[in-house]
Amino acid sequence: MEGPMRGAPARGGLPSALALLAVLLTCCVRCAGSARASNVVLVLVDDQDVQLGGMNPMKKTKALIGETGATFVNAFTVTPLCCPSRSSILSGRYPHNHGVRNNSLSGNCSSLLWQKGPESGAFPVYLNKLGYQTFFAGKYLNQYGGKDAGGVAHIPPGWDQWNALVGNSQYYNYTLSVNGKEEKHGDNYEKDYLTDLILNRSLHFLDDRSPQHPFFIMLSPPAPHSPWTAAPQYGKEFSNVKAPRGGSFDKPGKDKHWLLRQPPNPMSNSSLVYLDDAYRRRWQTLLSVDDMVEKLVKKLESVKELNDTYIFYTSDNGYHTGQFSLPIDKRQLYDFDIRVPLLVRGPGIKPNQTLQAPVLHIDLGPTILDIAGVNLSTVNMDGQSFLSQMAPSLRNGTARPYFLVEYNGECQPTPDPYCPKMGPGVSECFPDCVCEDACNNTYACVRTLDGKQDMQYCEFADSESFVEFYNLTSDPHQLENIVKKVDPAVLQTMNQRLIKLQSCVGDSCRDVK
Repeated sequence: MEGPMRGAPARGGLPSALALLAVLLTCCVRCAGSARASNVVLVLVDDQDVQLGGMNPMKKTKALIGETGATFVNAFTVTPLCCPSRSSILSGRYPHNHGVRNNSLSGNCSSLLWQKGPESGAFPVYLNKLGYQTFFAGKYLNQYGGKDAGGVAHIPPGWDQWNALVGNSQYYNYTLSVNGKEEKHGDNYEKDYLTDLILNRSLHFLDDRSPQHPFFIMLSPPAPHSPWTAAPQYGKEFSNVKAPRGGSFDKPGKDKHWLLRQPPNPMSNSSLVYLDDAYRRRWQTLLSVDDMVEKLVKKLESVKELNDTYIFYTSDNGYHTGQFSLPIDKRQLYDFDIRVPLLVRGPGIKPNQTLQAPVLHIDLGPTILDIAGVNLSTVNMDGQSFLSQMAPSLRNGTARPYFLVEYNGECQPTPDPYCPKMGPGVSECFPDCVCEDACNNTYACVRTLDGKQDMQYCEFADSESFVEFYNLTSDPHQLENIVKKVDPAVLQTMNQRLIKLQSCVGDSCRDVK
């Protein structure tokens, strides 16, 4: 049931005819030794941390993917916010190259500019042109399906079967674009609970596909994003669980940028109650995702495809619940927001591997294309394949010594009603007048993580030109900004690396020493 190829070549996106020919020839060589290329499944959850125990509810997922394959303990998003992060996953590019700055349409989230440019060269486009049967279900980009973003009729190129959520994560009472047609859902658990619906439609796809061609499935459930609506059978789980109190929890951010210096410390009791409730409910929603992974693996086994399928599990960004007295959100440069879970199983990957090499979201696309047999030199992406890290018998390769994390602050032009005293220019404020974001919460960081050292250097685009520097080997919770204590030569080296990465494109993002 291969669908028609959608989309036409666009600026900065699809390969030229000669490049596409090279891709196809590469596939022919890759596929010559077997009947067809391997299948790929990507499960992308929404806002799941790894630093604060976010994987603890995922017992089945850890057993069925991590223990049968590889767990990457140094996996990072390149930007800690949903839409720009997902845009990086799809395009294989840093935000400064795909142009999506935040979750708003004016910030290019699912904008027409995104659609004409990076979206037309996203990795599913390459897979589809190589004969992969492609299936998407769940949250795509936060502004997807809106009137000014093309509406539900817009189907990104590369997808044969399309079941995309309109707007941001919901569990009930949402609208889907089903192959370009509007489909409204209510609040009936059996019919409408989005995590289960995503699973069920993927199972139907596996029943209906052509066995002669490989497939790519991308499942993007809403969990554990707010509004944290658990399936009815899980609504009372984890009743005694609280957000972890160690590390940077409720610590003052006195030596950090201004946004981290403004939360009241210690936190109010109402904030503690709120974030503990959020933490529990996030875990409850993840139990349905854990079930989804189990049922999907069983289905792959029953249709005799499991042994020829790579399964990736990750999140778009991390999350915090009380760190540095910030109640709940993401968007910050610290490890709780930028580290993500990443588990992979598949052909050639030995079981029970724990891998230390740093891997980024921009590497997912190149890795999946590498699995498909694409010549990566023909692909316009900043990331690099990590197939060699988890399956060295299949590929040779080296890990990057340092990498970039960048974020553009998002704000409101008028004062936030929860925090009018802060004036305009802030957003994501809570009743205790703690604002999680601001226009000038705009930063770029270079991270050096090579087994010998783990350092992070960050520069802010604010009126203070604020700089933060952490030695995570001795200070894993980033409690002390040591920018005034560190050797100036080290600061200069990190600054030069940052400047290079902030302007990198393609090869220059990978060729770092």
